Amino acid sequence: MGSESSERYVSPTVVESVKILVVGAFGVGKTTLIGSVSEIAPLRTEETMTAASVGVDSLAGLHGKRTTTVAMDFGRITVSPEIVLYLFGTPGQKRFWNLWEGLADGAVGALVLVDTRRIEDSFEVFDQLELHTSVPFAVAVNQFPDSPTYDPEKLREALDLLPETPIVYCDARDQQSSVQTLVRLVEYALTVRKNSEVA
Repeated sequence: MGSESSERYVSPTVVESVKILVVGAFGVGKTTLIGSVSEIAPLRTEETMTAASVGVDSLAGLHGKRTTTVAMDFGRITVSPEIVLYLFGTPGQKRFWNLWEGLADGAVGALVLVDTRRIEDSFEVFDQLELHTSVPFAVAVNQFPDSPTYDPEKLREALDLLPETPIVYCDARDQQSSVQTLVRLVEYALTVRKNSEVA
């Protein structure tokens, strides 16, 4: 019981807390990624999909998906003795995108999850991110078992990304893979912040 209790509290060695958005299209693995890395029981606002979503939420390529996030996911992970990340996962469906702007307030960066089986679903996500936030972002390609593999530069071109935007490959179910992805985002976001302060 003592170790469970201690996990609820941030270590006294932590000197910097970093807010991160986890965004992406419907069904790309945002809830899964946050759940795989969170050192506390993640907050989930998943609801069972109903007949009302038929014709609204495409389940193409999402065999077995029965729930969807309707507000946000939340988790926490300590990535070093000094730094803790607070993860805020956004809903993927367009009708919930009005939440993004408020969730982005104070965020250092955003991790954009992409599913290469449904790459076209990501285009509007990038538009939303760039129009309604000013946070730097990295792209994480969530590798599903049947995902096609693309060369990073071809993916960068297809998604119209700047040359400096990090592209990483991950398995959202795997803790180590997801942590490495988040660390890469934080490194990039802190570099962008430092460069803007110098300028």
